[in-house]
Amino acid sequence: MSDYSIWVLEFAYTTHFPKSSVIYGAHNEGTLKLPYAYVLIKGRGQVAMVDIGYDNVAYGKILTERFAIENWHSPRDVLKQCGVTPEEVRHIFITHAHFDHMGGIELFPNATFYIQEKELSKWVWAMALDRRLRWLMAAIDPQDIMRVVDLARQGRLVSIDGVREDVLPGIDVFPAYDSHTAGSQYVLVRNDGQRNSADNWVLAGDLVYQVENLVGYDPQDPCYLPVGFAQGSQTNLLLATHEMVGKVGGDTKRIIAVHEARLKDMFPSCLTADGLQIIEIALGEGQKSCVL
Repeated sequence: MSDYSIWVLEFAYTTHFPKSSVIYGAHNEGTLKLPYAYVLIKGRGQVAMVDIGYDNVAYGKILTERFAIENWHSPRDVLKQCGVTPEEVRHIFITHAHFDHMGGIELFPNATFYIQEKELSKWVWAMALDRRLRWLMAAIDPQDIMRVVDLARQGRLVSIDGVREDVLPGIDVFPAYDSHTAGSQYVLVRNDGQRNSADNWVLAGDLVYQVENLVGYDPQDPCYLPVGFAQGSQTNLLLATHEMVGKVGGDTKRIIAVHEARLKDMFPSCLTADGLQIIEIALGEGQKSCVL
């Protein structure tokens, strides 16, 4: 039986996202629906999340309009579908600092946040560059970076330098430097608690957007296709993908991409009254399903 329940919780979506942004080279191939989601992990007396979405106010609201995001709902509304409040979340793993992954800091008052040190320091560096380089900040709310710094003042920030094992029991983080962002990281859940686990799940952040990033278009001759948006390099994205695939013994279904609309067809799922998907990746021992 699994130690942790793992749910992907959609909190918004956009219906016409350029395919070339999620699969490099898919130029002139139109658009697709892109969910915006985060991951809830519950078990062993812990309530944790991987990424937290954003608050649809101030600059977050401007970015909502810029990216044509629809049907946004607050973490309080979304988490209650699994019987959790934002106040109960005590550990938050930030895969990277883009607004839709880190913009909800103030909505989780009791959580400790875990981020790669390089992710924070490189965004401070980017903020100080000449205005003509502002494309680098296209998906960043500068106030989010300042909020992370304030978390450090409050004693609620863990700045990680590289690999960190057992941040929580059976949960490790691994960096993917200079890939999607300078200090991206992914989360590995060893869901049987064993060091050499037979029940690994990789929560990939934006290192992977779509199934095709992991297997390409030809199932008889699979290949990796990097995501379209890389502030580091496509090469580093491919190398990170290969590393993640190795962590799950080649079973690419165990690499979870929260922006993949087809997750609902791959795992038990349900549509809430708000029109948002809940995808149940794993169900921990003694816990109640959120999709039945």
